Amino acid sequence: MAHVVELSVVPPPLRSDWRPPQSTGKPIAPLVKRRLIPAGPAYLAHVKRDVHNLSFEEHDKHAEEERKRLEALYGTGAGGEDDLGVGDEEETEDLLALDPKEWKKQDHYAVLGLSHLRYKATADQIKIAHRKKVLKHHPDKKAGAAGETNDDAFFKCIQKAMEVLANPERRRQFDSVDPYYEALEDEVPTEKEVKTAKDPNAFFFKTFGPVFEREARFSRKQPVPLLGEYSDSKETVEGFYDFWYNFDSWRSFEYHDKEVNEGSDSRDDKRYTEKKNKSERARRKKEDIARLRGLVDLALGLDPRIKRIKQEEKEAREAKKKGKTGGANGLSAKQKAEEEKKKAEEEAKRKEEEEKASSTVARAEAKKAKAAAANAAKKARRQARTEGEA
Repeated sequence: MAHVVELSVVPPPLRSDWRPPQSTGKPIAPLVKRRLIPAGPAYLAHVKRDVHNLSFEEHDKHAEEERKRLEALYGTGAGGEDDLGVGDEEETEDLLALDPKEWKKQDHYAVLGLSHLRYKATADQIKIAHRKKVLKHHPDKKAGAAGETNDDAFFKCIQKAMEVLANPERRRQFDSVDPYYEALEDEVPTEKEVKTAKDPNAFFFKTFGPVFEREARFSRKQPVPLLGEYSDSKETVEGFYDFWYNFDSWRSFEYHDKEVNEGSDSRDDKRYTEKKNKSERARRKKEDIARLRGLVDLALGLDPRIKRIKQEEKEAREAKKKGKTGGANGLSAKQKAEEEKKKAEEEAKRKEEEEKASSTVARAEAKKAKAAAANAAKKARRQARTEGEA
């Protein structure tokens, strides 16, 4: 509980030249009885301490724990009362000197202080960052500040950034051509850099991993398989490259479209501009597809897992071949004995069949000879009977 400490305070003496103020002669307003309603964070903190019977130290401890919980829950987002740093990035002189007429060339995330989040920023975080920037750079505040002019150029840039990022479709168009990531597209490691690295395997995953992670944000299909690690299985590696060779990207380039000349009502001008924009978008899309395909080809050619998988398959084939050869040598004697036994059985069976056949032939010949003898005797008797009658 709180402790009350009484301090003896002695007011200083009045100055010698002090005189009481003279009356203005104006009437004093009548007293009005008003009802005060307790409200605000101080009152709420008092109620919380009173209800939960907390001391000031315990209350501060609970408040700190709640702040850490919100920070862990929302990251650098919009969950806490202090907004966790959203929109508090330092503004450079180049950023403050932006021309609002060249709004297509400005980095909208940097203008709102969201450079550390970019496409990961939520709608609530964008609103909070915009509110902070408006409170800081509103023309009314700048006009009243000493030494400042009523230059609202940067304020117009803030409003334009909010206009683009608050609209989901226009934000997606800007994310497709985000200048920060477009600069990183040229920072892909080369084949020479990977092969000449001290540890090529570790260098490959360290440099190509973030590249594929950045490109994954354009995929229509989610989740996107990332590069992985050296110990991945053959199925995982094949699935990764199959996905990226058939990558379905939503990236578009409407943000770079040229506007129709101001004040021109000619339909021909509008048609020409639309046709030219359409052609330019198709060209950029084709180049982006070719760039991504080249990136996947480069990664496939340098991926140490491909070499490891081929080596493992080669060793497996050799081991299988060696196992078959060894098995054939070990079973040759047994197989030879079985073959000899089989041949002997076949020979015995053949001889038995030949004996059966020969005996059958002998019986047939004996039967044939007996029949012939019987016929001869019958013929002799018939001839003798004929001669006796004569």
